[in-house]
Amino acid sequence: MSLPERHILSKSTFMYGNQCLKRLWLHKFNPSERDEEEAVQTALFQSGTDVGLLAQKRFYGGIDASPVDAFHYQQSVYDTAMLIARGAKVIYEAAFQFNGVLAAMDIMVKRKDKWYAYEVKSSTGVKEPYLQDAALQYHVITNSGIELEDIFILHLNNKYIRKGDLDLQQLFTPTSVIEDVKMRQEGISSKILELKNMLKTKELPNIEIGPHCNIPYACDFKGYCGGGSIAEILDYGQSIIDKEAINDFVQTLKYPLYFLDFETWITPVPEQDGQWPYRQMPFQFSLHIQNSVDSEVTHKEYLAESKESDLLIFVETLLESLGNEGSIVVYNKAFENTRLRELKEQFPLYESAISALQERLVDLMSPFRKKHYYLPEMEGSYSIKQVLPALIPELSYDNLLIGDGGEASSVFYNLNKNQDSDTILEIRTALLEYCQLDTLAMVKILEKLKSLN
Repeated sequence: MSLPERHILSKSTFMYGNQCLKRLWLHKFNPSERDEEEAVQTALFQSGTDVGLLAQKRFYGGIDASPVDAFHYQQSVYDTAMLIARGAKVIYEAAFQFNGVLAAMDIMVKRKDKWYAYEVKSSTGVKEPYLQDAALQYHVITNSGIELEDIFILHLNNKYIRKGDLDLQQLFTPTSVIEDVKMRQEGISSKILELKNMLKTKELPNIEIGPHCNIPYACDFKGYCGGGSIAEILDYGQSIIDKEAINDFVQTLKYPLYFLDFETWITPVPEQDGQWPYRQMPFQFSLHIQNSVDSEVTHKEYLAESKESDLLIFVETLLESLGNEGSIVVYNKAFENTRLRELKEQFPLYESAISALQERLVDLMSPFRKKHYYLPEMEGSYSIKQVLPALIPELSYDNLLIGDGGEASSVFYNLNKNQDSDTILEIRTALLEYCQLDTLAMVKILEKLKSLN
């Protein structure tokens, strides 16, 4: 057996073409125009890789057929065929190729002379793109001469709560998708033909930017196609300021006011007791306090030493800081309320105290979500990152070292990893500045709402 010729389509490029023909064309013929990868996206890719390696341990004794790099997949196809011929029972990163289409399967397992395929995903369920993905894999593998008894999406189990050592049998849930992928085979064949024909012409498809640029995943050529902003082509209409509704909202607030914001870190695989896949683990809060209408605003804050810090310290510091009365003003109440519910369940000793905090929550997002206050500059969004510059342009996240929650989560998670004391201090300072701006922004936004009446 000799190495197959270089493939025309891979599983990844097939999925690019499903999303947008232009994305596939640019990937193939003009990859230098790809957007710069953000640190958060890099971390997500790495976490997916880590989950895949962990899943392999659920199937012991496997042989790794992965290539040395992305340019040597034909060797991996050859190696996979040799392993199957020699009677291998478990193969990691098995690669197959049929009619110019390459597909790698995370884990192949042979039981009682029947093959079972497992595609590992770092999500907690089966999503539509995974089914299309698996359908292509099934097409390539079965046409390569391997009959599959079943094919599974092996995803994380969000019902699993870690206690002690990691239980891989509980952490991962296999969901059979074979019936679904069989029904998609005709469509897979026709789509492959369409993509191959498009690539043969070498003509850039004329496709405008739109919702498909972010569905099912954010395209990495948005900067090339439209300056990175789909918002530019949308019409957001006129300003709306409903003074009566805004005043009704303001009147619900009870002093003292506590403007509160949490920051959290997450990982696919639970690292501590009491954690489950993708649990949002609070590590920081900022709190601006105004005791009366005319009083000065004061500030308090908390930032854990590391991700290994005892969560109980966070809870006790929070309870001590928030007093016993007055509105707790947050932006997007569902987020803080959910974190409080999770903490209440973890620390039953403080159940009543945390419940009392939940009853005091007021959502500053409400007037913007309900379009009681809307400006075209908000570009159809009621996110604080859009509302703040529209209302108070002198306040901005642009000059901060850390400018969004995803970045804050990532840098805190990696805090203390091979970093000197000066770097750690710089990062901690940046985290405090970012979170503080979130709550200061709420103070200023509320002042703006009050000034309307």
